[in-house]
Amino acid sequence: MKRPRNPSKLSESIHQHLNMYALAASTAGVGLLALSQPAEGRIVYTPTHHVIGKNGRYKLDLNHDKITDITLVDTYGCNTDYCYGRLSAIPAGGNAVEGKKGFLSIPSAYALKRGALVGPKQPFSGQLMASDNMGYVGQWLNVTNRYLGFKFEIKGKTHYGWARLTVTDKNTVIAATLTGYAYETVANKPIITGKTKGGDEATPETGTLGALARGAK
Repeated sequence: MKRPRNPSKLSESIHQHLNMYALAASTAGVGLLALSQPAEGRIVYTPTHHVIGKNGRYKLDLNHDKITDITLVDTYGCNTDYCYGRLSAIPAGGNAVEGKKGFLSIPSAYALKRGALVGPKQPFSGQLMASDNMGYVGQWLNVTNRYLGFKFEIKGKTHYGWARLTVTDKNTVIAATLTGYAYETVANKPIITGKTKGGDEATPETGTLGALARGAK
């Protein structure tokens, strides 16, 4: 009669090698999984309430690094013939405001609606927001909760963001109320106006809905 075979026992060194192999394979798998995942964005949102009145200005530090990124400037004055009011968004060097040159080649800043995409496919040559000077110029005259889109640099890399403002014009006296601003922490990643939390991927606007979100240009 044949004796039943006892299962052979693996040596302690082989057990150690197998354990090391399993650990290495697991670590490699986690690393590959991490590499395959897209960079998760985080939106930094700052609520505020600041009124920029006649001849006032506000230095906007989007990422709180004590460096001014955009300066909102309200200008008012009179001469012998008329008075004038003007509101502008002046970007620091290397930064820019969403918009483009319009009437008389004036660099007009877009007054975006909630849900508009701010990213690399948009034009960034805006500056003038509103002007009342024997005539009206700019998209920001008497608007409520519109968004200023911008791009700015953090350590040499481009980031996108928005600022929410309400603007009034009373007898050429223009006033702006800043109620919040936000930016995307992932470089070169678009941001959606009005969005205050990350997690969802920003998707480009298409067709009529995208045009409506951006407002008339």
